[in-house]
Amino acid sequence: MKKLFAIAAVLAAACQSTPEEPLRATAALQPTKGSKAFGEATFEEVDGKVRVIVFAQGLKANAEHGFHVHEAGDCSSGDGMSTKGHFNPHGKPHGNPAAAERHAGDLPAFKADKGGRATIDVTLDIITVRPGAASVVGRGLIIHADPDDYETQPTGNAGARIACGVIKSG
Repeated sequence: MKKLFAIAAVLAAACQSTPEEPLRATAALQPTKGSKAFGEATFEEVDGKVRVIVFAQGLKANAEHGFHVHEAGDCSSGDGMSTKGHFNPHGKPHGNPAAAERHAGDLPAFKADKGGRATIDVTLDIITVRPGAASVVGRGLIIHADPDDYETQPTGNAGARIACGVIKSG
């Protein structure tokens, strides 16, 4: 009987789940031609949600800036247009990041301080870092010159792309 309990204890210990190791991705945001905006972003996935932390500077002081994940991880064009449109694997309309119906790439706007610096720390549930249709790894990350109106389709009328980065795992 003791042997049976010992085997059961070993099996139970083997079946216990261990805390999931977070998956991480980063992006270095570089200024597009004629811009001074730059920054860094970290994406960390735990339990099916992704925490996005971004710091940027060189932004227009006291201004709001649209911010999106774009389809292509390609900043070679100089103006950020090589990243193509917003990342939208689920075929949703552009919208507010707090709404249920939105592009996966619709992120909260930056509000720069008087020194032109801004930080975002947000947790999202429709993107992933792990491989799959909703993965942001290999996508472009863009800061726009103007605020996102969250209505104009498909872009939000957020203006020029002033900083561009490629999201890379690790």
